[in-house]
Amino acid sequence: MDRFDYVIVGAGSAGCVLTYRLSEDPNTSVCVLEAGPSDWHPYIHLPAGFIKTFHMKSINWAYQQEVGPWTGGRSIYAPRGKTLGGSSSINGHIYNRGQNLDFDTWAQMGNRGWSYADVLPYFKRLEKRVGEGEDTYRGRDGNLTVTTMDWRDPLCEAFMEGAVSLGIPRNPDYNGAKQEGVSYCQRTIENGLRVSGSTAFLRPAMKRPNLHVQTHAHATEIIFEGKRAVGVRYMKGGRNGTPVEVRANKEVILAGGTYNSPQLLQLSGVGSPDLLQTHGIAVRHALPVGEGLQDHYAPRTVGRVKNIKTINELRRGFSLWIEALKWATQRRGLLSLSPTMVYCFWYSGESPDRSDLQLTFTPASYKEGVQGQLEDQPGMTVASWQQRPESRGYVRIRSKDPFAPPIIQTNYLDAELDRRVVVGGMKLARRLLKSAPLSPYYAYEDFPGPDVNTDDEFLKAVTERGTTTFHPGCTCRMGPVESTWAVVDDQLRVHGMEGLRVVDASVMPRMISANLNASAMMIADRASDLIRGKKPMEAANVPESAVA
Repeated sequence: MDRFDYVIVGAGSAGCVLTYRLSEDPNTSVCVLEAGPSDWHPYIHLPAGFIKTFHMKSINWAYQQEVGPWTGGRSIYAPRGKTLGGSSSINGHIYNRGQNLDFDTWAQMGNRGWSYADVLPYFKRLEKRVGEGEDTYRGRDGNLTVTTMDWRDPLCEAFMEGAVSLGIPRNPDYNGAKQEGVSYCQRTIENGLRVSGSTAFLRPAMKRPNLHVQTHAHATEIIFEGKRAVGVRYMKGGRNGTPVEVRANKEVILAGGTYNSPQLLQLSGVGSPDLLQTHGIAVRHALPVGEGLQDHYAPRTVGRVKNIKTINELRRGFSLWIEALKWATQRRGLLSLSPTMVYCFWYSGESPDRSDLQLTFTPASYKEGVQGQLEDQPGMTVASWQQRPESRGYVRIRSKDPFAPPIIQTNYLDAELDRRVVVGGMKLARRLLKSAPLSPYYAYEDFPGPDVNTDDEFLKAVTERGTTTFHPGCTCRMGPVESTWAVVDDQLRVHGMEGLRVVDASVMPRMISANLNASAMMIADRASDLIRGKKPMEAANVPESAVA
């Protein structure tokens, strides 16, 4: 039986950063268990390969959500990375931190050391920002390269000019002093290649002799002695593989993500007694594990395009060969792109103090309103979603079988406010597509269509075609022990247990105004100092005028 100081379950965004930091100490041994394979596949590293990895079950958990109350009877697809780098190896490359309000809210919920001023130094320590950005907010010396979209497309330019015509300003850095405005996306791409948690952090750490990374290792149970976690059981090679145990001298750390970390806790007897007893699992400790799931839910407004080619045409035939040549020789062109080109943050009218909408623009359109399969005819798409939803769902084990996918119920739009904000987002998306600067290229609105005008009609369209933005969080929430909803404390230690932490997006107590990859890495970076007993980085001196 192998022994290490730390056993980390999951080599995703958080797991990679945590591994890098903990293994810096040559006197500390670290073992990482990853259920998927190595991140060797070329589609992982080719930015446009996102379209391919979207459904590749060899490197993707490819989960399905349960039908929700506002999903029109549809089960929504929920991809998650299953390879070194986790979802950072299959995501849309976007780098987006959120607003200072997001993290200040975490602190107000009883989590010491997690305000915006507290976490900003960790964002900066991780980052190697290439491009615009004030030193107050941006890092230049970290491992994670962050660049700005260098594709200049007339449709993108016209969309941004359209936003300006509606009173939405251009913002050179939405990860800086303020988020509101419109700009090209910032993304984790360098020299035409994806920068994942694996390539930025895990691969460099794997050169160290005190680190052991085990792929194809599906964790099945946490090993406890009383209330103390002392190891992990896993199957080497999957369901029909070899059972193995690995022991932790100091801590077991779950970094499996929003779906898999609560699943493993529940399988190991930590969770709702009613749920565990239903599946014949002995209750080791009662906690609201898996409850509180949140995600961003987005309808996609589609316009038909005239007088110009879109990505829909460029990815076919001879045009695609030209783009492939550009990437092979210059690391530029269509194959170096993210699925989203432009970001816009603005107001729905429901939350006047801070922007509550995020909109994205792409000079492309997808079949059936879902990302992953481009249409044949030219189109452009605006996705719009509520940044801080109120609705909450859950993740629960389906059975005591560790290979059975968990039950994922997000309960999108369950809260009335969420329904009002998402309708406001669709109305703004329509105004943007119909703005004067886009008029030379705008043919007509394909979805939801010109016959949709009332709030009820917009809401019906949302239920028919809305979908996830792949930002699940909040299933092992961080909060005080006396709360009724928290699973971990502000040190990310599981309440009532010893030697056990959760370090990933599941610990977010509330959804943030952003994609989750950047913050998952920040959580892991700060956790590494907590675990090692190091003094936390000094809180940033953030100007009072900042509203990032």
